[in-house]
Amino acid sequence: MKPARVAIVIPAFNESEAIAAVVTGISVFGSAIVVNDGSTDNTGQVALAAGALVVSHGVNRGYDAALASGLAKALAEEFDFAITVDGDGQHEPSSIESLLAALLDGADVVVGIRGRFQRVSETLFASLAVLLWGISDPLCGMKGYRLSKLKGVGILCSYPSIGTELTIRAARSGWNIRQVHLSTHDRKGRSRFGEGFYANWLIFRAMLLGLAWARAYATNKSR
Repeated sequence: MKPARVAIVIPAFNESEAIAAVVTGISVFGSAIVVNDGSTDNTGQVALAAGALVVSHGVNRGYDAALASGLAKALAEEFDFAITVDGDGQHEPSSIESLLAALLDGADVVVGIRGRFQRVSETLFASLAVLLWGISDPLCGMKGYRLSKLKGVGILCSYPSIGTELTIRAARSGWNIRQVHLSTHDRKGRSRFGEGFYANWLIFRAMLLGLAWARAYATNKSR
């Protein structure tokens, strides 16, 4: 058997302070694909200098668009698996090993579980996701994907889900989903989602849209 080809997809917006360390830290596990999502700092140049393959958006298109671009690039480059990692340095690179082990063992999607949630809306979304789909941390940015399962999906991110749409799709489609606990660090710099009411609103909106998407998917599938 040939060794599995692993892409580490890193959506990044103004992460010049952390991105080099992130790329270096994950390099032992796979090939870094950094999606420079319209950054106004030198995130793209720093990532390229650190050895990443860089996909650039001319303007900031948001986390989901960046995620979709990175996964599309991994598919185009014919990688076997993709693992998504945030560009802010919060994820411990060694956690990739657990996600990759689950993928090699047959999982289609692997979802990381953080030790704590930063916002009330995250707790609410997680509680609902456990109840409906058995997923403990849908908003975790560290996830793993068997790319052969994504080839027939079409549009990878069709609504602003903050990275949860593919996980909900996997649950509704009966894919093999596994979950692993992660170690995390405090992020470097300001959160791309902001703080307070606005951040909670974005997450709450993603939850409502996810419920609507799941309902529409079930309706279409039953026809």
